[in-house]
Amino acid sequence: MIHPWVPSANEDDRKYMLKKIGVRTPLDLYRDVPSKLLLDKPPKIGFGKSLSEFEIRRIVESYLRKNKVFLDPPPFMGGGLCFHVVPAAVKYIISRGEFYTAYTPYQPEINQGLLQALFEYQSLIADLFEMDVVNASMYDMSTAVAEAFLMAVRVTKKKKILVPATMHPEHLSVAKTWLFGKGIKIEQISFNSETGEINLMELERKLQSNDVAAVYIENPSSLGFIERNVEAISDLAHKHGALFIAGVDPLSLGLIKPPGRYNADIAVAEGQSLGLGLNYGGPLLGIFAVKWDRRLIRQMPGRLIGLTQTVDGKERGFVMILQTREQHIKREKATSNITTNEALMAIAAAVYLSLLGREGIRKISRIIWLRSHYAAKRLSEIGVRAPYFNNEFFKEFVAVFPVPYRKIHRALLEKNILGGLPLDKWCPWIGPNAALFCVTEAHSMRDIDLLVDVLNEIIGRVK
Repeated sequence: MIHPWVPSANEDDRKYMLKKIGVRTPLDLYRDVPSKLLLDKPPKIGFGKSLSEFEIRRIVESYLRKNKVFLDPPPFMGGGLCFHVVPAAVKYIISRGEFYTAYTPYQPEINQGLLQALFEYQSLIADLFEMDVVNASMYDMSTAVAEAFLMAVRVTKKKKILVPATMHPEHLSVAKTWLFGKGIKIEQISFNSETGEINLMELERKLQSNDVAAVYIENPSSLGFIERNVEAISDLAHKHGALFIAGVDPLSLGLIKPPGRYNADIAVAEGQSLGLGLNYGGPLLGIFAVKWDRRLIRQMPGRLIGLTQTVDGKERGFVMILQTREQHIKREKATSNITTNEALMAIAAAVYLSLLGREGIRKISRIIWLRSHYAAKRLSEIGVRAPYFNNEFFKEFVAVFPVPYRKIHRALLEKNILGGLPLDKWCPWIGPNAALFCVTEAHSMRDIDLLVDVLNEIIGRVK
C-alpha cells in the first residue's frame, strides 16, 4: 500500500525526483562519500534480543560511569562554553509539560503560554543588550554569527566580511561552511600583539575598497581580552557603508557597555551562560538581535514573536510575526531555514534572567571579573604569564607556562582537575605553552588556590 503522506513510496514519484536532481539511483546521492566509508552490509546494532527498560538503564548507566566528572573544583577550561551556576528553579520551570514538549507555536490561539514566554525572552535580551529587536533563538553562537554574515550580505548587496584574526576558530569554521559556494569572502584583520585589539589602520585600509558588507568583532574576544576601540570600529564600518556586528558575552554586560551603546547593527551571543549548563556541548542558545531598522528586521533569520490585540480589542495576544520571511512560506527564498530552533533553551534563559534581575546580573558580572583576575594574579605569582595580553579581560584569559602545557594538562587530570584549554592548535602563534583558562561565579577562592597550588607542584616536577 502506498502511503499518501510519503511521496517517495510511489515508484513514479521517486523516478521523477531523481531525474529532477540529476541522478539515476538513490545511491548516487552518496557518491561524494569515499567508498571505504560506505557500509556493504547492515551494521550489528543492539544485543541480539529485546531488553526491558530496567536492563537498558543498567547498561547505559554502566557506560555513563566511565565519564570523569569535574565538580570539586569545577572545570577551568575556557573556549566559549564555561561552567556556570544553574539555579534549580530554571530546570524546574522548563520541565513543565507546556514548555518541555511544545513545538513551533504556529497556532497562537492554543499556544499563548509558550508565545508569551518567548516574547519575555526577546524583551529581556533586548533590555540587556540595549538592542531593539531579538529573534526567538538560533542554534548556538556559531550559527548566529554565520546568519549575521549572510544577513549583512543580503542587506548591503556586498560580499566581503572583515573579522579579527583572533576570532573564535570554531565560529569562523562554521561561518566559512555556511558561506561556501555563495561567493562571499571572509578576510581577517591583524591585531596588536601586545593588547590583542584590532589593527585600526589595517581595518580602515580594507574598508576603503567599499565592497565590505560587515565588520565583525568579539567583545570580550574568544581569548578573553576586551576590545576597547568598539566605538571607533563601529564608526569606521558605518562610514564606509558596512554593517557592524558585535559578538558578546551576555554576563559581561553587567560591567561592559552593551552593543546597542556603540551602535551595533547586529549583536550575537552564546546564551549557554544564562542557566543552560554545559550539557556535553549542547543544546545551546544562539542570541540574535538587531537595532530598529526595517531593512534589518525584514532580513532577520529565525522566529519573531509579537504582541497584538484580540479582534474585540479587549485582550492582548501573542503571535508569530513577519512570517513571510520564513521557510514555511518563502521556501528557498526564506531568510533562514531554522524552524523549531532552541525555544526551550530561550525560555530557560528568560527564567534565569527573571530570577537574577538587573542587580543580579551586575553582581554576577562583578564576581566573575574579581575571581578571574584573582586567578590570573595567583598564577603570575608562580611564574606563569597571566594574562598573556596586556589588556583588561573578562572571565577567560590566556596563560603561558614555562613548560609545554599539554604535559601540565595531563598531570592536572590525574589530580581530578580540568585545567585550561590547550591553545597549540587554536593559536599556534602563541606557542605550545599556552592555555585558555575560564573562571566564573562557580569557582570559589579555595578552588582557585587549589588549582594554583597543584600547578606549582606540577611545574616544578615537569621541569
